[in-house]
Amino acid sequence: MHEGVSSKYVSSDVNDTSGTSSKGSSVRIPSTPRSEDEIIHSANLKNFSFAELKMATRSFRPDSMLGEGGFGSVFKGWIDEHSLTASKPGNGMVIAVKRLNPESFQGHQEWLAEVKHLGQLHHPHLVKLIGFCLEDEHRLLVYEYMPRGSLENHLFRRGSYFQPLSWSLRLKVALGAAKGLAFLHGAETKVIYRDLKASNVLLDSNYNAKLSDFGLAKDGPTGDKSHVSTRVMGTYGYAAPEYLATGHLTAKSDVYSFGVVLLEMLSGRRAIDKNRPSGEHNLVEWARPYLANKRKIFRVLDNRLESQYTMEVAFKAATLAMRCLSSDAKFRPSMDEVVAELEQLQDSNAPESTQSNAREKHRSRRHSTGDTSTRPTTAAYPRPSASALYA
Repeated sequence: MHEGVSSKYVSSDVNDTSGTSSKGSSVRIPSTPRSEDEIIHSANLKNFSFAELKMATRSFRPDSMLGEGGFGSVFKGWIDEHSLTASKPGNGMVIAVKRLNPESFQGHQEWLAEVKHLGQLHHPHLVKLIGFCLEDEHRLLVYEYMPRGSLENHLFRRGSYFQPLSWSLRLKVALGAAKGLAFLHGAETKVIYRDLKASNVLLDSNYNAKLSDFGLAKDGPTGDKSHVSTRVMGTYGYAAPEYLATGHLTAKSDVYSFGVVLLEMLSGRRAIDKNRPSGEHNLVEWARPYLANKRKIFRVLDNRLESQYTMEVAFKAATLAMRCLSSDAKFRPSMDEVVAELEQLQDSNAPESTQSNAREKHRSRRHSTGDTSTRPTTAAYPRPSASALYA
């Protein structure tokens, strides 16, 4: 088994808006470089020295650590936003620095995959990679900082710092993640993300969603090929059944994973939760019988959402999740179709958003005075959880 660090903290892109198209805000990716040197030199990124990043993170002090996993650890740091040189704590632009553990299994290949993809791809719903360090045995990646952390935190963590996301914000986050995937699947890009999960969806200060951690991303099939054959990697509970069975990877594999994340947002439950009663450990298996029944859908919906949605909109969202989770990949929608349906749902929900936000603010004030069990300085960045399914 292998764990990889999710880059959970990135990018405060002020140009992002929830209405951004899934197309048109990228650079055309050149032909895939064949060698490692070509990948590194073709990336539009700053090449940091190890000394610079050591200074920016205060020598990788423990109190600067934001998270850790099989890939290594992630540290908070500061750089000058113009020169990108190290600056004093509290001055300049906040960054997240992911440092590879030299003993990490396949760590270098995942580091290289992130440089390859995020060095070429730019979109409001992908995290922004600022630079990297490749010096002796050191492998590091430098991202902008994502102030609200991961979707996983806001769905599943309890405490005064993490309040349940409102229905309208969940639709916004789902739409943002969908736009990121639709961009990756586009004709010019053709990248299969392969590791969509709640911990890899990051939120900026305005709850705009961005996809992070491209260590498992793969170039999609070319020519007349229908799939990419690869070793099965990802996170248990999110991987498509045909990918698990055959190792055949397609864009529809990502669509299935999106369906799992959408179901997590609708239900407030984790994809896999062994603490649930018997029969409820696997979210998709438990929820599937209820998703197609308008009279039973309430059993799946997160009861913390109170009455923030109409049953019609909730049923349409559940139906979309069910289509994404189809056992037969050919019956799943494309991510462009998912984006279009979510935009319609968001428009349908618009009249209620003001009331929803008001309820959320009231609930936030009420809870924050009575629950101090989670400290915001540490709870925002949990231990990353990406893992291979098979060794």
